[in-house]
Parts: sequence; C-alpha cells; structure tokens
Amino acid sequence: MRILPVRTGIVLVELADLAEALALYDAFENHPIAGIREIIPAARTLLISFDPTILSEEALDRALADRAGGDRKSASGPLVEIPVRYDGEDLPEVAAVLGLTADEVVRLHCESEFVAAFTGFAPGFAYLSGGDPRLRVPRRTSPRIQVPAGAVGLAGEFSGIYPKASPGGWQLIGTTPLAMFDINREPASLLQPGSRVRFRNLSADKAYEVVSPLKASAPAAKVGADQGAAAMEILSVGLPVLFQDLGRSGQASQGVSVSGALDRGSLKASNRLVGNVLDAVALEVTLGGLRFRMHGRAVIGVTGATTTITVTGADGRHFSAPINQAIALDDGDLVTLSSPVGGMRSYLAVRGGFQVAPVLGSAATDTLAQIGPAAIGAGALISIRRAPTGSIVAPDMLPAFDMPRTGQTVMLDVVMGPRTDWFTEQAVDRFLSQEWSVTPQSSRVGIRLSGDALERSITSELPSEATVRGALQVPASGQPVLFLADHPLTGGYPVIANVAGHHLDLAGQVPVGATIRFNAISRFAPRIIPGKQT
Repeated sequence: MRILPVRTGIVLVELADLAEALALYDAFENHPIAGIREIIPAARTLLISFDPTILSEEALDRALADRAGGDRKSASGPLVEIPVRYDGEDLPEVAAVLGLTADEVVRLHCESEFVAAFTGFAPGFAYLSGGDPRLRVPRRTSPRIQVPAGAVGLAGEFSGIYPKASPGGWQLIGTTPLAMFDINREPASLLQPGSRVRFRNLSADKAYEVVSPLKASAPAAKVGADQGAAAMEILSVGLPVLFQDLGRSGQASQGVSVSGALDRGSLKASNRLVGNVLDAVALEVTLGGLRFRMHGRAVIGVTGATTTITVTGADGRHFSAPINQAIALDDGDLVTLSSPVGGMRSYLAVRGGFQVAPVLGSAATDTLAQIGPAAIGAGALISIRRAPTGSIVAPDMLPAFDMPRTGQTVMLDVVMGPRTDWFTEQAVDRFLSQEWSVTPQSSRVGIRLSGDALERSITSELPSEATVRGALQVPASGQPVLFLADHPLTGGYPVIANVAGHHLDLAGQVPVGATIRFNAISRFAPRIIPGKQT
C-alpha cells in the first residue's frame, strides 16, 4: 500500500482494489486506534484523519501494516429492496456496448445482490458494488448537465442512485420513486455502508408498484421571531446571507461533508466578541449589502472582511461602528454592512446566538448538498436567544491575517499530493510558478482558477476517492479548482496539492479579481508499506 500526503493530520491510503480498501476499513472498525478521527473509504483508498498529538505518522504506519492483508467481512447489513422502472435513456446504448439485449441488462441487474461499499458525490449517494461483472460499462464521455433525482445508473464496477437532481456522467438505466436522502428520516440516507441492495423491476413485479412517489420531506427549519425575544428584521441583502457554524462532522457515512464557515477563525472571533461559545451560529455575509433593523437590544460582533458598519438610531443619528469589536445596539437601530474593501465574507454574531433549528446537528448551510437552513432574504425576522448568565464579552479581537484585496496576489502554502505524480514535471513547475486568476465562477464549493493548463502524465480515469477542504483538484480542462467548505465528499479528478491548514481561512477570503500563487512547503513523498509476508 502507498501512503499519500494530504496535509498535517490527513493521509490517503492507496490499496490495490475495493476489496482491500474495505477489508482494511473493517479492520480499523473492529480494532480502532486512539487518535484516528475519521476514515472515509472509497474505490481503492481510505482517507484517514488523525490527531498528530496523539498518533504519530510512524505509529499510524505500524497500525496500517498490522491491519493490512485481512479478508473483507461478508456484508451483514440490512437488505434494502429498490423498486425500479427500467426506462433509462441510456439502457439501449448500455445493452449495445455490452452485447446484450435491454431485457438481459435488466435481468442481470435484478438478479445481482449489491453492497453499499461507500458514500460520496452527494448526500445519500451510495456506490453499490458486487453486481454481475457483465454489467461493467464506462461512464459517459460527456456528463449530463442535469440528472433527475431517483435515476439509477451504472459506471465501471458500480451501480448507484442519484438522490437529487444534479449533473452526472453515469449511464442511466432506470428510475426509482424512493427518496434516497431525507433529512427528517433517521438515518437520513436510505443506504448506509454495508447495506445489501436488490433491485426489483416495477413493470414485472406488481408487488413493488408504488402508488405515489416517496419524496424527501422538507426540513422543518423556520426563521421567525419568538414572542418577547429580541430579533433582527432583515431589510435587504446583497448575495445570499447564510447561517454558518463550524459544520457537521461525523456524517461521512451518509455522504455529507463538514461544510460550515469558510473563515472559521473569523467565525470564532465574532462569537468571542459577544461572549458566545466558539461554535455558535453566526451570519456569513458575502460582499456586504446586509441591512437590518433591531427589535429590542442586542450586542453584535462583526469580523472577517474589511467592511464599514453604519448604525442609524431611531432618532436619526448615525455613526460608524468598528469591526472586530463588540457593538451595543438599541431598539430600532438600523445597521448596514457596506461592500468590503478587503476579503469576501463577514461574520456577524449576536450575544446569545440566533434562534435557528440545526439540521443533522449543525446550523451550517451546505450550498452543494442543499442541507441546512435556507438563505436569509429581505423580510426575514430572526429571533435572538437570551444570553446565559456569566457570558464574557471580549473588548476587541485582532484579525488573524490582512484581508486579501482585488488585484492583489495572495500566496497560499500547499502540501504536494496526493496525486502530484499524475502530472508532468512541467505541469508541477507551472502550477507553482504562475499566478492563477480567481474567476467569477467561484463559490462556497470552490474557487475556479484560470491560467496555463496543467498536463497530466497519467490520463486514465481516477477511481473516486475522498477529498478535503483546500484540495486543488484538476479536471480535464487542466484549470484547477480550489475546494472550499461545500466541496463534494468524493471526487474523480486528481488532486495535485492541498492548501496547508494554516492558510485555509485565508483561502476562504480571496476575492474575485485577485490572483493566487502556491508555495510548496513539502515535496511529494509517498510512503510505501510492504504487504504481509505469507
């Protein structure tokens, strides 16, 4: 096995195939080791996150060597039967590629028992292994812009079901009316790793007819004001204003990534200013434009992007309030956040915290997975919780870094790997030597960069593997995408490098129109762990 660097406290373990990856995953599940935070399995890799103060790299290597080479345990999860209408638009083409009739493809698909090997791509999307080997078919050469929710597809050795409408390149052979992911269900994902799956042909087996589609129910989160509580009345917004906290960890088995604030340090600082716990929910305001009126009194703290805060009292008097300091507001005060001159995102916390219902244990809004409270618009009235007794308000906070500006070149430290060796030496040099432009197509999912394209030395398709915040994934265009907090849990393009942990917050503040240069603080140095001798 190869141990590929990601960044401090995270490695990617590459094995020969899916069976070896899942066998090693099972070994860690059955014999856990102190210091490992999370393991995310994929097609032939395990992404291992660990605490280096508890578990050294040398100790992790020994643990991997001790647990490698075992047999994969037989699937013992519950059997889930999925009714399917085999009406997929790719079914005739799949049959032709495989040298089968469409009816034979359907029969083989229904006769197979699949196992949910791992999750990723989208919440509720399970990669189903174990199908008849005659069903192996490559992905589409050109992915679709939109695949409907419930679409059943084939790709390589896997079968899968799209939980929501999204782009996708799998070969579509049918549709199911079942909801694969439902926030109000426990667990939210219908298929969990280890679940056994059989598909049933709706047209052939009347017992599996579904009278009405089983759609995912909408979360019951509602923004409003509790009677007697102080509240913010939102008058106008620029770009969507989102609730954010430090995210939802431990949900990888459902295909859900952490998400949360893009500048976690600024979110924590805003909560320190008003005496909240560090992970309390705050408002993430992108490029200013927020105006609200206070109903009742409050203490707020604004950190992050360099914005101007204007407060106009009920009597018409107005003043500029400082960022990075606690601000006392009276009933009727009108507050405006201007467009920032540096940075992208401001964090507004309020003493006591906002009254908002968590989703899967967090109030973070994941824009890619569409999980969490809805974006806040004009007319919303947001209740403020009463602060607990003894909360200590910090007088001011110094920002962790100077906010980057449009036209400025931002230097980000990176750890080379895990797939640096998939690129030519010239491409690696070009990646580190040029300035990459931040394009307007950037979002909370990732920063799309523009520059001289990076050529690959390995052109084969990369089996899906887990990615992290800060990953620099390079699609076929050769233009890198710097993943931010709402990145997909797994990806199918090679990652040339990862932003170092100490620069992740800075990356979340780089504005459109700036340029980025990458500084390698480590060379690409995979470690080899020999297999067990038999």
